[in-house]
Amino acid sequence: MSAIIRLASVADAPAILEIYGPITRDTHISFEQVVPDASDIAGRIRDASPRYPWLVCQVAGQVAGYAYASAFRSRAAYQWTVETTVYVHAGFLRRGIARALYRSLLAILRQQGYCQAIGVIALPNPASIRAHESLGFRHLGTFRKAGYKAGAWRDTGWWQLELGQPLDPPLPPLPLTGIEAERLARLLRTGLPSIHS
Repeated sequence: MSAIIRLASVADAPAILEIYGPITRDTHISFEQVVPDASDIAGRIRDASPRYPWLVCQVAGQVAGYAYASAFRSRAAYQWTVETTVYVHAGFLRRGIARALYRSLLAILRQQGYCQAIGVIALPNPASIRAHESLGFRHLGTFRKAGYKAGAWRDTGWWQLELGQPLDPPLPPLPLTGIEAERLARLLRTGLPSIHS
């Protein structure tokens, strides 16, 4: 099985939407209420770059999953903390795609100088909990009835991973363009051994 993990581009928006659309429409996993269109997804990728990575995993040429980091909160003191997200195509579940994407994403975030990663999981979602905890995320707590989705009030669980020892005082996180190309290529390959058929 030939697989690659690479930076997403706006051209990946339709393939990402193919994954995200059914999750938004048919499940409680995403709290987004209306399925975005491909131009919305392209705008999100464009707006995140170069500060926050968006990654895709391609298996035999098909986008099998994607992961990204985003700002945790907007205030400047939070700039070293990111929220992380991963979604996998229904046809590629239980093949290590989420773990692979997260391993590569976390490696890049460490290189950029981010200190904390937060995963917010709409509950119940045992597969996402297992994926986060297998990578070292620890459960911080649960917000009860935090959102209404798919006909019911939903709890959200919050998980945290310390990416590295923060400097005091800290340096601003590097943009993706601040990582040398060959090193970035190695970081992207970090997760590939997690993928299986």
